[in-house]
Amino acid sequence: MLARVPPIRPARRDDVERMRAIERAAGEMFRPLGMDLVADDEPLPAAHIQKFVDDDRAWVAEVDGTVAGYLLAAVVDGEGHVEQVSVDPAFAGRRIGAALVEHAASRYGDLTLTTFRDVAWNGPYYERLGFRWSDDDEIGPELRAVREAERAHGLDRWPRGCMRRPSVPGATLAP
Repeated sequence: MLARVPPIRPARRDDVERMRAIERAAGEMFRPLGMDLVADDEPLPAAHIQKFVDDDRAWVAEVDGTVAGYLLAAVVDGEGHVEQVSVDPAFAGRRIGAALVEHAASRYGDLTLTTFRDVAWNGPYYERLGFRWSDDDEIGPELRAVREAERAHGLDRWPRGCMRRPSVPGATLAP
């Protein structure tokens, strides 16, 4: 039996601390892979997440009244960009991440993101959702700047890259 996809709603300011807790819990999944730098990385500051909320660029998935996952989106090089998507590991396997990505795609059309190539719930997962790896010559200046910031943060200790998913019919670029 397939799990029911949870409802997605705009994030509210009172969700921000729960979103940060989800990011911490999801980050712990990197520790057994020897990726302590990722596991120990602090979530985005609350004020930064609140800006996404205030700009209607943050969504949450709820399961039985509990925020189980969230997605933050931006516009990078004129395309929707998944800034962060995290699911509480206690809710893994329920297609929450996929539902959040689909919601963002319905708002933005084309989507980009950056992720680890070889982590099962990163690159291979996004490939199953229709993303494809981007070659360097396919990356615009803003996305290139995102990658440079990630390199400076030390994330290129592990293979990492940019991915893009073409738009779905009927999607429009959200503000």
